[in-house]
Amino acid sequence: MKVLVTGAAGFIGYHVARRLAATKRCEVLGIDNLNDYYSVELKRARLAELATLENFRFVQADFGDPGVFSGLYGHFAPDYVIHLGAQAGVRYSMENPAAYVHSNLTGFLHVLEACRRLPPKHLVFASSSSVYGAGATVPFHEDANTDHPISFYGATKKSNEAMAHSYAHLHGLMITGLRFFTVYGPWSRPDMAPTIFSQAICEGRPIPLFNHGKCRRDFTYVDDIVDGVVKVLLYPPTPPPAPPFRIFNIGHNRPVEVLLFVRMLEQLLGRTAQLELLPPQPGDMLETGASIERLHAAIGFVPRVSLEEGLGHFVAWFKRYHRYS
Repeated sequence: MKVLVTGAAGFIGYHVARRLAATKRCEVLGIDNLNDYYSVELKRARLAELATLENFRFVQADFGDPGVFSGLYGHFAPDYVIHLGAQAGVRYSMENPAAYVHSNLTGFLHVLEACRRLPPKHLVFASSSSVYGAGATVPFHEDANTDHPISFYGATKKSNEAMAHSYAHLHGLMITGLRFFTVYGPWSRPDMAPTIFSQAICEGRPIPLFNHGKCRRDFTYVDDIVDGVVKVLLYPPTPPPAPPFRIFNIGHNRPVEVLLFVRMLEQLLGRTAQLELLPPQPGDMLETGASIERLHAAIGFVPRVSLEEGLGHFVAWFKRYHRYS
């Protein structure tokens, strides 16, 4: 089967593309524009790993460019589409909201339009726990009200869900959205907490912890995320529901205080962190936690990697890639 993966040079996209291309029966086309929001060198290093796989091909392209993306999509004619490409980052969305409009709104529209013209068997796209916003009660349930996201990034992901629902309703597209919860692991982005904290610990720099380190996050290991994405892909919605559209949380279901997360990194790195405890920051959620009963009922999803094990894998990669002894 042929699978198109957008954002293939990104953190989750790399892992998903690798899992699919490693199987004998998948032909994977990865698309990424390699923007400079963070290290292009890291993205190229991920692609170098993927290039060793016989069933993986890569095209540098921006799905925000309708002509280019439509042409690539039509030529490849995928059986399945996994749309992971997006402008990421909660805090950066306060600095450069236009980048989020281009990738997360206009770009997603171009993906939906390409799928409308040549429908795949299933489109799976990345949403985010950031859609829950103000007033959400932990654990977050998929049918909770998501009308009040507190970051612009979360607002764009909420918009993606509404856009996808309308295309499923109007055009019969089989679509599933996955709300990711604080994904971590090897090859993670440099703007994500594990890398930021680990670099600061290794270099003796202070770590700013907002809300005095008491924010709680549902840290989910990337291999568990990949398991869920790939399994969901092969089980599109079946009537009912009508329209053929679903939203699932995908997380670990065990929120942990960020301060404890830092303490675990200290132990694994063998160094002491310098902490700067600060008040809450606008746009940050104080706690995230996924209810995963719905995903378990649909595909039997159960996260298998503990935080202790997952952080061990992350630190081993971090020290090797960033050359810390």
